[in-house]
Amino acid sequence: MNEPLRVLIVDDEPLARQLVRLLLDADPEVVAIGECSGVDAVAAIERDRPDIVFLDVQMPEVDGFDVLEKLGIERAPVVVFVTAYADHAVRAFDVHALDYVLKPIDDARFAHALDRAKQQARARQRGDRDDHLSALLLDRSRYARRFLVRTRDKTLVVNADEIDWIEAADYYVSLHVGSASHLLRETMADIERRLDPERFVRVHRSAIVNIDRVREIHALFRGDAELILAGGTRVRLSRTRRSEFERLFTPPAGAAS
Repeated sequence: MNEPLRVLIVDDEPLARQLVRLLLDADPEVVAIGECSGVDAVAAIERDRPDIVFLDVQMPEVDGFDVLEKLGIERAPVVVFVTAYADHAVRAFDVHALDYVLKPIDDARFAHALDRAKQQARARQRGDRDDHLSALLLDRSRYARRFLVRTRDKTLVVNADEIDWIEAADYYVSLHVGSASHLLRETMADIERRLDPERFVRVHRSAIVNIDRVREIHALFRGDAELILAGGTRVRLSRTRRSEFERLFTPPAGAAS
């Protein structure tokens, strides 16, 4: 009989880690060898050498992708992503055939993801190669993760994930982050090319929104709509761009359930 596969849990939320551990304890083919936050994940993986890691995507100090980039793909175990993202944001995992579980965690979905992870881990033990994770990180590296905004006396670092929406401003664009706005000398076309199209969508010739900030959609006349963002900002959605916007809320055909 094979030795149980070793699993590490990486999440900044203690209750989330506890739930994953309870679900793992129900499977005799795996053993939870530890748990930690994102900050400690690289050291824990290098020290404990797990076969599988359940890795939260969104952590406040070091997120799941930062962990993998710091670790290096060649040293990464089999990864099951744990995420609170909506359907549109997990499309990348589906495209690259990588497993994930959504928060709040569904037991059946967790069991399905764990079964696939066990198969991949056993295949690695036989020497089989798996390039899916490398392909995901390569795709992700094509898009800007942060911007440098120069002011009169300093340079600000603005993380792309923190941007609510982007507004055209003559020869500049205005990055709206909460109650603050930052001018960046770029055209709308240039910054649109630099942003992940699964996260940011052009909703009007003068506006790009972070899809994760959308809270409500109000229909207007002649097919236009108005988006209500987190914080209450209202942004017009043009009817000519509505189908592309709505595509991001539709899981791809064949997506795992």
